[in-house]
Amino acid sequence: MDGWIKDHVIEDYPMKEVTSFQIGGPVDYFIEPRGEEELKDVIVSVERDEMPWMIMGKGTNMVVSDKGIRGAVIRLENYFSDVRVDGTRVVAQSGASMKKVAEAARDASLTGLEFAHGIPGAVGGAMTMNAGAYGGEMKDVVESVKVMHHDGTTEVIPGDQMNFRYRNSRVYDEKLVVLEATFLLQPGEQTAIQSQMDDLWNRRVSKQPLEYPSAGSTFKRPVGYYAGQLIDQAGLRGLKHGGAQVSQKHCGFVINCGDATCKDVVELIRMVQEAVYEKHGVELETEVKVLGETE
Repeated sequence: MDGWIKDHVIEDYPMKEVTSFQIGGPVDYFIEPRGEEELKDVIVSVERDEMPWMIMGKGTNMVVSDKGIRGAVIRLENYFSDVRVDGTRVVAQSGASMKKVAEAARDASLTGLEFAHGIPGAVGGAMTMNAGAYGGEMKDVVESVKVMHHDGTTEVIPGDQMNFRYRNSRVYDEKLVVLEATFLLQPGEQTAIQSQMDDLWNRRVSKQPLEYPSAGSTFKRPVGYYAGQLIDQAGLRGLKHGGAQVSQKHCGFVINCGDATCKDVVELIRMVQEAVYEKHGVELETEVKVLGETE
């Protein structure tokens, strides 16, 4: 790595400190670029050195191997978190939380992002996964996405060219780095916007195990079914394996109910998948990403 980059690197950083699951061994190099030019320098440097690397925001949809991650993790949460309003548009950097973006829209009396208020991740992850909740998805409100390629060049991609689909997008397909997203919204009434946000948040709190560390919904929704319902009907509510557990509150969540390891979580996921397939003949795909060195 270049000299200045080394000055901004933390070696052997424990990933459990920066992931919502609070699980994960050390990454070789943990880097937080302080702006677009520094990010470009870092990506060009690790590419030149043929070092494995990945981008992360708030770490809400990942469980990291107990052995950690080889190479570099580049986190954008702290220095890519600006949100600004321009007329009926909200422009947000990739590290900004979706909660912050939704609240900026509300404060500007703009409607359309109420569904995103409770989404725990950041803008970058939301673009990657076409995040959605309560009938809304990113594809419904994204006008454009500014991305960086692995050679450091940037591009603004119109929303209708992002190939948004269920929990996937062009970001994932082409391994793009999200820099910012522009949301096109509609004028609304602030009190009504807040009321809807409150309603959705109360529904989330009442139904999801937010009091425990997790990576959110563990499984994708199978076509024609609900993952949590299938898991419950297979008799798995509350099933524990090591420090990991199928949530009593919502069976679609695997939670860290103690000192869970990645191994605990991965094995419990596999147990759930096998039991659901045996009971219902349905294959559950994971929504959470398992990252790092193979156990």
